[in-house]
This record gives sequence, C-alpha cells and structure tokens, in this order.
Amino acid sequence: MARLGRVVVEALVREEGTAGVLERLAHPFWFQALGCAMGMDWHSSGITTSVLGALKVGLAPVQEELGLWLCGGRGNASRKTPAELRAAAERTGGDGEAWTRASRLVAKVDNAAVQDGFHLYLHTFLVDRAGAWTVVQQGMQSHGSWARRYHWTSTELRSFVDQPHSAIHGLPVEVPIVNLTAAPAAEARSSCVQVVQELTERGLRRWDEWARQVRRSRPRLQLPDRHEVRAGDVVPRRLMAAVDLQTEPPDDFESLLLTPGLGPRSLSSIAIIAELVFGKPCRFSDPARFSYAHGGKDGHPFPVPTQVYDRTIRVWQDALRKARIGRDEKLEAIRRLDTHRRQLEFRRPARRLSEVEVVFERERRDSAGYGGRTAHGFAPPAQLNLPNLTAD
Repeated sequence: MARLGRVVVEALVREEGTAGVLERLAHPFWFQALGCAMGMDWHSSGITTSVLGALKVGLAPVQEELGLWLCGGRGNASRKTPAELRAAAERTGGDGEAWTRASRLVAKVDNAAVQDGFHLYLHTFLVDRAGAWTVVQQGMQSHGSWARRYHWTSTELRSFVDQPHSAIHGLPVEVPIVNLTAAPAAEARSSCVQVVQELTERGLRRWDEWARQVRRSRPRLQLPDRHEVRAGDVVPRRLMAAVDLQTEPPDDFESLLLTPGLGPRSLSSIAIIAELVFGKPCRFSDPARFSYAHGGKDGHPFPVPTQVYDRTIRVWQDALRKARIGRDEKLEAIRRLDTHRRQLEFRRPARRLSEVEVVFERERRDSAGYGGRTAHGFAPPAQLNLPNLTAD
C-alpha cells in the first residue's frame, strides 16, 4: 500500500502539482476510491487509518523532492503533529506556528463544535511548500463501532467556525447533532457565551431551536452496513470498460505491452489507478468500483491478487522514473489507456449488473493463480464452473 500510494501521489504531483494532491485527499469519494484500489475493505473505517499510514510511510523518503509533508496520524502519532509541522516549516520557511494553530483549531472544531457522538482518534495534517494544507481526521462513537471521517482544506476555508469542512463521511446517527459550524448556527455562535452565562429558560429554548435548524449542505459519503461488494454498488459501464481493456487495448500501446510479465488482467488495474490520477471528481461517485483493481484484504469482492498488485506498481514506478529524466512515452501511454477506457464505456451503452457479478465470480475463481490473499492467508483454488475469458 505504501508503494502504490507513493506512485499515485508522485503521478498526481507531476500532473497537477501538490495542490492537486491536497484537493483530492479532501474529496471523500476520491479518498475512498484510493483505499479501495489499495486493497482495503471497501466500506470500513480502516480505510482512513491504513491509507494515511501507508502514505506517511511511502512519502517519507521523497517528501523533500515532492514538496509535500504528511504529519500526525493515529493515537499517540496525532500528538506529534505540532512538532512535525514545525520541522516541516524549518525545511520550507513556512509558518509553523500558523500551521500548528490550524491543526489545533480543526481538532477542536470536530471534537467540540460538532457534537455528533464521535470522538477523534486520528488527525493527519498534509502541507505543501506553498503553505496550503489538507486535514483528514476520524472519530469513533463512544458506544458502538461506527466511525466518521472529516475532510478540511485550506483552499476552501473561509472560517474555522462557519461551514469549514470540505466534506464529512459517515452513516447518519440516531442521536441529535449540534453543529455550531453550520450556517443556521451563526446566531448561536455569536450568542453562545451569553446563553451559557444566563442559562435562562428563554436561552435554553433558543439553543434547542438552533440545534433543530442545524443541517449540513456539503456532500456526504455514506456506505452500507455490510462487507461484500455488490453489483449495485458500482456503475456497470465504468467497471466493464476496465474489464474490456483486457481484450480491446488501444492500438498504440506497444510501450506498455512490452513490459515483462504484463498481461491483460494487470492492464485493467493500471487503468483503474490511472483514473485516480487523471479522473475528474464526478468519476468517483461509486468508489466500490475501484476495489476491482486489487480486491480486498477481507476477500471482497475477491482476495487481493498480489501478483497483479506488484505488476501495477512496477509499471507505474517505471513510467515515473523515466518521466523524471524526460522520457514521457510510458506515462503518456498510460494516459492514452485512461482515455481509451473512457471511450469504451460508451461503445455498449447498456451494461447489466449480471455482467459485474460474473466478473467478480471469475476473479474469485482465478484468485489463487494471481497469488490471491486475504488477511487470513492465501486463497485456495476455487472450483467454479465459469468461462475463462482472460488470463494474465
């Protein structure tokens, strides 16, 4: 995961600069899609901790080169955020105290000003050389096992207390939510101290009224309470276009097809990672689709095909290495692959959910041949009576 995360970020920096990386990590659907492509359980709170942990490990050797620093983390690591931000400021000449203040304010807002029953246990602050930043943090319910993720970015921030989030990801909760950062709570913020001091009956009635008015208007990603990836969780034409690449690669694709060990199945995974780099925000409305790249460690929609995973990383690493010395042909070939995949989406306007189910079943059947592995070990050979359409 650290290796794959590093190549995705390196490619994004090359494509859109560090601002593009910060913008995408602040987008909950893209973040979830990245976790799915990395092989994490597509719906779980573990995506947040694993993706950010992998990025911190993967980017550590190249943060100076990229101009992007990832600070903080889970539990005790989150408490090191101020020191890590000051260290990054020394390397960049940035305002470490301003970053530290922002880090503390963000944590305070989501722990206190947003009272939704979740308590923060993870705080990650990403900052670039220009001083722009994105924060991703996650809270856990006091009673229960649900988590909620909060996204912030400095490029959209106008106030720390007036609709500051770029997004919130999590299931609706049954408890009443008091969100003092919502627009209807402006009067509550300006009168909060007075209300608390007076504690009059009238003041308490006003507080209840503000609490009822508070509603979020930003997009919120909500995932189902189940492990398995179902056909209905993905947009069939988008997924099947990646599968179609295995039999319909672009004509001018020699530079990638000559890569040792690269076969049809790896081509689909390379194209899905390309969408993370080149795709627009509207492309990530079905993050479960990205789990087709490398499965999931829980076995859904199929075990992680470790051989395909390694080939995908090697192809991207090689393309980026050559691009750094001015040889862009391989990276351009990946870009053409992404373009060709999107064109394939509309060659067959209607794609059935049953086609998606067949693809997932085929992957489970062939998993052992790809080095399929879950958190419980390698996948045994499956005995399923399905057509063998492609092989890597």
